Amino acid sequence: MSQTAQKTIKPNNSGTKHMFRNPIIERLSRTHIMVPITILTLAAIGIIYWGLSNGLITVLPLIGLFFTGMIIFSLIEYLVHRYLFHMIPSTPTREKFQYAVHGVHHEFPKDKDRLAMPPIMSASISVVLFFLFRLIMGNAVYGFLPGFLVGYCAYLGVHYVVHAYQPPKNFFKVLWIHHGIHHYKDHERAFGVSSPLWDYIFRSMPKQGSK
Repeated sequence: MSQTAQKTIKPNNSGTKHMFRNPIIERLSRTHIMVPITILTLAAIGIIYWGLSNGLITVLPLIGLFFTGMIIFSLIEYLVHRYLFHMIPSTPTREKFQYAVHGVHHEFPKDKDRLAMPPIMSASISVVLFFLFRLIMGNAVYGFLPGFLVGYCAYLGVHYVVHAYQPPKNFFKVLWIHHGIHHYKDHERAFGVSSPLWDYIFRSMPKQGSK
């Protein structure tokens, strides 16, 4: 069994999965994609504004840190998808966790309400990341974290359009094909969603003949 092996789940391109008995929790587990994107984009703008207006960071370092944050997010996206979301379900608890956080998405890939973490969760994690990054990198957080958050928003946007719309007739089509291979042909490859960059670097690109 490979490092990322999991029980094969047959995709169902219609319908949804009722995850929780409590109707409030069930509703909170779903979100329209624009809710977290709007919240986190506004948070990124607010952090940048606070850092600049209070002299905590200047423009040029902010720009460099912003793009560094986006790149680092794309790496985290890849690693979390590959090693957490596709962990080996070696115990019933791990299998239940893996299905709840990602397996349900593989079973119902067209369920638009479950293409992002619930806003409460993503906002809470963002607050924790602010204080963690502030502790580690000081005022650089005012450039790095906004880039990290915008990187996440870009991932959410790409992930949504890939699942919700037909592939376009331009170079973005490669993202549709890449993620489609992951869902429908080989779930142990093509882990990058917003970019295939880290699949190239870590040699998890789809095999020849998968496309």
